[in-house]
Amino acid sequence: MNEAKTAMPTADAVSAYLKQHEEKDLLRLLTCGSVDDGKSTLIGRLLYDCHLIYEDQLAAVMKDSRIHGTTGDDFDPALLTDGLKAEREQGITIDVAYRYFSTAKRKFIVADCPGHEQYTRNMATGASHCSLAIILIDARNGVITQTCRHSFICSLLGIKHAAVAVNKMDLVGWDEAVFSRIVRDYKAMAARLGFADIHFIPVSALKGDNVVHPSEHMPWYDDATLLHHLERVNVTAADNLIDMRYPVQHVIRPDLNFRGYAGTVASGVLRAGMPVMALPSRKTSRIASIAGPGGPTDEAPAGLATVVTLTDEIDVSRGDMLAPADNLPHVEHEFEAMLVWMHETPAEVGSSYQLKHAACALPAVLTDIRYRVDVNTMRKLDPAGSPDGATEQGALRLNDIARCHITLHRPIAFDSYQRNRQTGAFVLIDRVTHATVAAGMILDRIVADSKKAPVSSHIRRSRSLVTAADRQALLGQKPCTVWLTGLSGSGKSTIARALEKGLIEQGRFCVALDGDNVRHGLNRDLGFSASDRSENIRRVAEVARLFNEAGAIVVAAFISPYRKDRQSAREIVAGSGDEPGAGSFLEVWLRTSLDVCRQRDPKGLYAKASSGAIAAFTGMTDPYEEPAQAELALDTAAMPVEACVAAIMEALREKSFLPSVENRSPR
Repeated sequence: MNEAKTAMPTADAVSAYLKQHEEKDLLRLLTCGSVDDGKSTLIGRLLYDCHLIYEDQLAAVMKDSRIHGTTGDDFDPALLTDGLKAEREQGITIDVAYRYFSTAKRKFIVADCPGHEQYTRNMATGASHCSLAIILIDARNGVITQTCRHSFICSLLGIKHAAVAVNKMDLVGWDEAVFSRIVRDYKAMAARLGFADIHFIPVSALKGDNVVHPSEHMPWYDDATLLHHLERVNVTAADNLIDMRYPVQHVIRPDLNFRGYAGTVASGVLRAGMPVMALPSRKTSRIASIAGPGGPTDEAPAGLATVVTLTDEIDVSRGDMLAPADNLPHVEHEFEAMLVWMHETPAEVGSSYQLKHAACALPAVLTDIRYRVDVNTMRKLDPAGSPDGATEQGALRLNDIARCHITLHRPIAFDSYQRNRQTGAFVLIDRVTHATVAAGMILDRIVADSKKAPVSSHIRRSRSLVTAADRQALLGQKPCTVWLTGLSGSGKSTIARALEKGLIEQGRFCVALDGDNVRHGLNRDLGFSASDRSENIRRVAEVARLFNEAGAIVVAAFISPYRKDRQSAREIVAGSGDEPGAGSFLEVWLRTSLDVCRQRDPKGLYAKASSGAIAAFTGMTDPYEEPAQAELALDTAAMPVEACVAAIMEALREKSFLPSVENRSPR
């Protein structure tokens, strides 16, 4: 009796255990790969070796293994996820199957996706909410077209983390050379994709090697098992914690004394007292109160269902969006997006559909199909047809993926999908049958900003009689744009002036563009809102391109806090379509900490921002998005100006923008 009492956990221990389980983070992942690569077997083995299968369920699977299994009378792990009758009869996965399980370190939701090409839409559906993809490769076959297809779709849908499981190593004699070859081939293919990290694991899903427990058959592999990697991979960096977005789902008006707005925080953190703007009306107010499932609260993170009230009586309706007044999404009635066509009825240019985005639904027109993507080769195809001529002019068929121009009947608030998956995704619905026909991911480049034709239809671009080669021969240099980005006080203008002087002293044709200078003239009509910042960078990039076309080296010194704006500047300078620009783009990030910049404060701006005199200031009240792939990163706190200039000069020489004196053509 006493022993039994001692063995029983205390109430505090139970509460601590439940609290620990409740606070474990959740990882959503999917498995994808070609037919018979072992996706379902891998998930089944994962559940089995983690002891997460009930005895009666295991007994039923053992019984079904003798009827439908592919392992003779042995246990077939695939039957734990292949639940449809057709799946068991054919030994394939047809629809997405979800499995939920938990370990001591993390909770998981696994989507087992089909491998057949005709079920691409099912695979895209499973990937849309996942943060990590387990991409299976049969060790006997290596990287095949379906591997490329699924990797491309995962990257397209914003998945940044990939675990490549090279399966069936037992069927190739546990050969390390086979694994190394597949790793090399996959890395070469995935170099064009947007994965942040790729982890390779040799496994045998059927036998359990390197799934949960390390393999005795592959002593040459000493890295983490699949489960160990899944428990420790950091996917929180992909969460958007900066851009607060609150789509309004319902207006609550029980009496004359209360008006609340119900919705789920899509991204960022909603805080009481936060100044917000209602979009698309652009009326401003502040958050007066927040009520969550547990009652009143001062803040609400992404994913929490809440009811908020505002301090002002402004018109807010279902489908509107609340966002910080100093950090707004795009508000447009047209955009470009990648579409995954999910219906047997082809898409026709000019057809009207119902667009469902966040909490709003409105009519939309498929205005144009820019190009289709061959997901097997990742090449752009003309919308008129595929290599086999299977697609009609201006049409998308089932499982096609294409870049399209969508026009809406009224403006909506949205972000690009890469920046915010919640407010950058949408679906198209047939207005007659109400069937979901397409899933879409909004792109950074907005048609209204970058593709729209000039207002006047009576102008045309003229071409110079002097070629780029003529200018290079005359000036002895190749034109380019050196784009200096960093916080205020990081040294952009100082380095830009020193670099310009150094280039001129070498006899180079160079011009510097400074953020303050252009705002005195060219951009004097622009403020510091997100949209004005974007327009400021767009105009500067257009000027830089013109200088590049004249043969000059341009040094641009701009905070340019948003990645999408810097990417847009890169595309403008580099050129696109039929009129490629003469210049190239060299992004130089002045990686100087906020503390150092505040100590310098050469213009007294940080002091003004701290006192509230400046409402929206980068690094304090406004975000600065660090470059992901800058060509050069310089710490100006540790490097003097001369060293920074020398490093940029060396980068220009390495990229052949500054030919040596003896190699310069005679003038």
